[in-house]
Amino acid sequence: MLDMIKSFKELTPELQSLAGGKGCMLSKMFQAGYPVPDGFVILPSAFKENSLNEDAWNKIKHYLKEIRKDNESVLFAVRSSALSEDSAQASFAGEFETVLNVKTDEEIQIAIYEVFSSRKSERVKAYSSVQGMDQSHQIAVVIQIMIQSEISGVLFTADPITGSHESMTGNFVFGLGEQLVSGEANAYPFNIMRPKRKYEGPPEFKKYASELYKYASKLETEYGAHQDIEWAVSNGKLYILQARPITTLITGNPDTYEWNDTLDGDFLWTNTNVGEAMSDVFTPLSWSIIRALDEEQMTIPGYYLFSGNICGRAYTNISYALSLYPAFGKDIKSLIKTMSEVFGQMPEEIEIPIYPFSKLGLIKGMAPKLKHRLKNIIKASKEIPEHLNESPNLCRRMTETIKEVKTKEELIDLWKTEILPFNFKALWIALAGGRKMIIANKLKDELIKVAGIEDTNTLMSNFRGDSSLESLGPIIGISKIITGEMNREEYRIKYGHRGPHEFELSIPHPGEDETWLEKQIDEFKNSNTDVEKLLNKQHDQYEEALRRLKENFPKEANNFEKKIVKVAEAARLRESVRSEWTRAFRVNRAFALKAGELTGIGNDIFFLYINEVLDLLSGNDLALNHIAVRKKNYKKYKSLPPLPSIIRGRFDPFKWVKNSNRRVDYYDESMPITAQDSETLKGFAGASGKIEGVVRILTNPEEGENLKKGEILVASTTNVGWTPLFPKASAIITDIGAPLSHAAIVARELGIPAVVGCGNATTKLKTGDKVIVDGGHGVVQILNS
Repeated sequence: MLDMIKSFKELTPELQSLAGGKGCMLSKMFQAGYPVPDGFVILPSAFKENSLNEDAWNKIKHYLKEIRKDNESVLFAVRSSALSEDSAQASFAGEFETVLNVKTDEEIQIAIYEVFSSRKSERVKAYSSVQGMDQSHQIAVVIQIMIQSEISGVLFTADPITGSHESMTGNFVFGLGEQLVSGEANAYPFNIMRPKRKYEGPPEFKKYASELYKYASKLETEYGAHQDIEWAVSNGKLYILQARPITTLITGNPDTYEWNDTLDGDFLWTNTNVGEAMSDVFTPLSWSIIRALDEEQMTIPGYYLFSGNICGRAYTNISYALSLYPAFGKDIKSLIKTMSEVFGQMPEEIEIPIYPFSKLGLIKGMAPKLKHRLKNIIKASKEIPEHLNESPNLCRRMTETIKEVKTKEELIDLWKTEILPFNFKALWIALAGGRKMIIANKLKDELIKVAGIEDTNTLMSNFRGDSSLESLGPIIGISKIITGEMNREEYRIKYGHRGPHEFELSIPHPGEDETWLEKQIDEFKNSNTDVEKLLNKQHDQYEEALRRLKENFPKEANNFEKKIVKVAEAARLRESVRSEWTRAFRVNRAFALKAGELTGIGNDIFFLYINEVLDLLSGNDLALNHIAVRKKNYKKYKSLPPLPSIIRGRFDPFKWVKNSNRRVDYYDESMPITAQDSETLKGFAGASGKIEGVVRILTNPEEGENLKKGEILVASTTNVGWTPLFPKASAIITDIGAPLSHAAIVARELGIPAVVGCGNATTKLKTGDKVIVDGGHGVVQILNS
């Protein structure tokens, strides 16, 4: 009997899952101090077949008596609380039976059976079928004080139709809320505008609006989801009757790995920067570790720099980042140009939605995170030299230690005490080391004014200077193997962690694949690739551009040259710390493989989240039930072509892919997709030079053997794993990219013309097309198609 009936006050976290969606949420809110009418939950164990246990009925009468002590004439509401009801994926609102205004014990007993039996109704079966859920439902029953409301309504903390966060929107009726649900009475709409709680609606509810906004905001924050809230006003007091997630704004189902962060609302997303380094469709394990790293460095509430998930792909929410400035009274227009250097050019026709942050809310939310960030950035900045020196050996030793682990407990301890902390350290080092590159954009603007865009790109191409640039390392290393300056083992130790799939842990890196390096060496030999010749040619072009600068601007040239040297140093540092972050991240693959070995599930380990891997190692294997459906959805996501580099609003890739006029440069939910008839592609000036040639479109670097020497390489995006292909290409064109992206930097260093960030090159062009690539001006002219 102890676990058959529980009051809202008594229901423990262990029993909440048995109380159903409604019973669980009401208990949580009641215990947290929200104005929830008192009541209790009849758990499924109270019923044997279709009958109520006698001991349970006696306990129910006891609770009713306790509540009636304060009001003998109190009425009750008897509601369903199915274990599948009011979940993140399905609401079941109105599908199960509800009985209101019951008074006597006899009436309540009849109402309990009526509600309990509704789990087998035809409408519940039909709704379950539509939702793809099991049609048999375990059910709890909630008995709660009935509020005789003068005003009843609902509030959505975001617009359930458009996803807009600008206001909380709702409606109400006079009297009981069932009139609102059934449509028996006309509803009065209202809005409460963020962030200042400005009320727009009928005056009768105005005095309660601010209080409801306060509770709604708190619920939204505490439960990490937009809320659909039922409320009532009686005798001048506001009550919260229920709260559930807004199912239309749920971005992901962790159980199935169905994930689409655009469903959260009207935001602007981009993968121009993050998608270059993290171009794969993530498995659940890879994404969950990336999310953990993102949460470690996050300062803006809800803003993820590199772990926004759109069907398994990494995206950045630009709206959240830019929304800081209006909250503090600053215009964002001046930031758009700077932002475009990192995240790519925003189409002129796209409006950037602004999230209505409150200044005070931001200060409260960001203060501890900023303190954490500043502390770690300062610490990491001091540790960079030591880290760059020690990281390769530390990663190698850690990988060997993982391989020697014999027990699950030992592996858990290693993750918590060494592997995860080292992931965090490598991340902070990478962030600290990349900060100095901010000076590059300013220098570029200054140089363009005096030297023009072509010479500017050439002057900013000699980043390797007298040292090495990590992005060039893999191709220089292959050349050294061919000339005998480096052996294969030395190459694997130094560059084995670099490849096209660096942040997808389920895919081996080149250091693990015995055939990868041999294939690259053969490709270089067969194409007569001479990397040193390309580098020397580019260096000569740099010296010539520098000579022109000194000749035309003798007074300014010396100062410019010093700044160029500083930018080159910053670029080399950024590349180095990024490389070591990648090396540290690849250690997680060794951990995953060992976890798969110790648990006996092998490579299926990649379809668990990191917390589930740790649970599995601890003996909890419940997550294994979800692997099959996650594999199915992962495969479905992998079948999609590259998604648009810029997305505004809610985006359904499976509808988008069926549109023959679809674009991969951007998608805007509020704008119709139109056909593209231009014979010119525009992007960023990536690397100077003009060349006419034939296009070769590649979807991944593994297709590199199809690229013939002298062809123009066209790809959605490129990362360091594509680098060995660059010397064969006469020019580079990408959909995704910015002036300081990988494709642009490496192309400039090699002296190969490049236009990056075109947006739609892979859909506009096809293999065999003739084009003219003008890398100095960021233009591709299509000659025939």
